[in-house]
Amino acid sequence: MGHPRSRRLEALELARWATELAAEKQAEDVLLLDLRRSCNFTDYFVLCTAASEPQVRAVVEELAEKLPREGLRLLHSEGVASSGWVLLDFGDVVVHVFAPEQREFYDLEELWREATPLLRIQ
Repeated sequence: MGHPRSRRLEALELARWATELAAEKQAEDVLLLDLRRSCNFTDYFVLCTAASEPQVRAVVEELAEKLPREGLRLLHSEGVASSGWVLLDFGDVVVHVFAPEQREFYDLEELWREATPLLRIQ
């Protein structure tokens, strides 16, 4: 999916696009959460599960390459594919790419249960 590079997309559009990019890389259970009412450091979380270390890497590389083209600057990243959890902080949008075990262990859906789910791609 391509977006025109001539305009800066809004954070929600970028968060939705991040969910689509992750799904295109075969990530599973991709979830977009609206945190604007419950969080002071970001507006949206994108959570997704990648089945293997190479897939975690592929999802992370796709997002880190394509989202900055549309105006989201990667401010910070944590983790490596081999750890099973990589966080990409784009300011208004924070993406968490998990291996299945780490997604279950950290259970961010429960931790942020007051957030509003906006989109889920199974």
